[in-house]
Amino acid sequence: MLQLPYKSQAVAKPYFIAAIGLFVGQILFGLILGLQYVIGDFLFPAIPFNVARMVHTNLLIVWLLFGFMGAAYYLVPEESETELHSPLLAYVLFWVFLIAGVLTVVGYLAVPYATLAEMTGNSLLETMGREFLEQPLPTKVGIVVVALAFLYNIGMTLLKGRKTAISMILLIGLIGLAVLFLFAFYNPSNLVKDKYFWWWVVHLWVEGVWELIMAAILGFVLLRITGVDREVIEKWLYVIVTLALVTGIIGTGHHYYWIGTPGYWQWWGGIFSALEPLPFFAMTVFCFNMVNRRRRQHPNKAATLWALGTGVMAFLGAGVWGFLHTLAPINYYTHGSQITAAHGHLAFFGAYVMVVLTIISYAMPMLRGREVNPERAQVLEMWSFWLMTVSMVFITLFLTAAGILQVWLQRIIPDPQAFMGVQDQLALFYWMRWIAGIVFFIGLGVYIYSFFAKDKPETVPTGEVQPATT
Repeated sequence: MLQLPYKSQAVAKPYFIAAIGLFVGQILFGLILGLQYVIGDFLFPAIPFNVARMVHTNLLIVWLLFGFMGAAYYLVPEESETELHSPLLAYVLFWVFLIAGVLTVVGYLAVPYATLAEMTGNSLLETMGREFLEQPLPTKVGIVVVALAFLYNIGMTLLKGRKTAISMILLIGLIGLAVLFLFAFYNPSNLVKDKYFWWWVVHLWVEGVWELIMAAILGFVLLRITGVDREVIEKWLYVIVTLALVTGIIGTGHHYYWIGTPGYWQWWGGIFSALEPLPFFAMTVFCFNMVNRRRRQHPNKAATLWALGTGVMAFLGAGVWGFLHTLAPINYYTHGSQITAAHGHLAFFGAYVMVVLTIISYAMPMLRGREVNPERAQVLEMWSFWLMTVSMVFITLFLTAAGILQVWLQRIIPDPQAFMGVQDQLALFYWMRWIAGIVFFIGLGVYIYSFFAKDKPETVPTGEVQPATT
């Protein structure tokens, strides 16, 4: 049985398992939402649309955080060449975070949201009721506690070990993740101020510090599967991280177009948002360049495929689809339409879902005592890659088509139609999106099954004796 380079890396395993389990829950609620778009009273009043949407988006955030934490616990000991500071603390934080996440989802489903706010002390510090930040106050406090203890564990490990560009970029990203979440507690009564600082969490997470985490994880996996010199990978990472921070931070302005902020944000937001595809394009070139320059053929073909797919899909989803509607003259018409949903789906999947699946694909076999999964398991995993990736592309295309028609009928024609009347005319695209979602869910099922698949034993023809082994 293969031994891990550092025993404390085993801490990552439950984090990865929990991430995949919550991923399944997220997609199930996504399918429920998809049906509610075309069958308005589906599962009503047991699971209203607003509740299903909260669960869908909150599970996405939580399972990605589990994936990031698992990735950090796996790669930091190896990069720093020392054992994790406190594996016990990591296990305790796992159960605290998992129980808090599950109880929060149960709260969403079991009681009305207003009742949940009363039960959890929202009157003491009003933080609930905002999109993506719907978590009750105790959950938000728990997230801060877990994040700080997690950073302490990772930071102490890095202090006593080797410092590399990969581990330091990851640490900067994780610190940014924790610090920016503190703005979730700031909920001013002025709606313009509320939205202004709300984007400091939502945008600067996904288009800022999360990109650093993504780059570090990709750099680590590519370093291991290609054998390319560390100096080459680190130079690429510096370029990608610089582009990501400069364009991501100032590019926050493209969310400020229509919320009451000064007009100069149209220029700042427009110019730097137009540059935001650059770090994702650089990441795509980086992935293919490293694989083409590899010094060895790593047996984990599935992890290589996920790494390459991450670069391509992140560029398409976050880069191309983001640029399609980010400039103010276009965003004036498309803001809040299904085009936004198309960008969000492909960007989250291409950038963050796929990078977490990349590190799981690389690390999980070793966490289970072998270098790679059997050949049959890898074939199944690569099938799951194509099923999920192609179906997500179709989900994006159907939502984009729905968004274009929605914008035309609702916002451009001389006699704009009512919102619900337009929604009825988009039903065909919603049905096709839901069918593509079913295919995605099948692909996720194949992905999970691949970890249990074994190669079929070779059969010995009748009359022949199988050679003995020593």
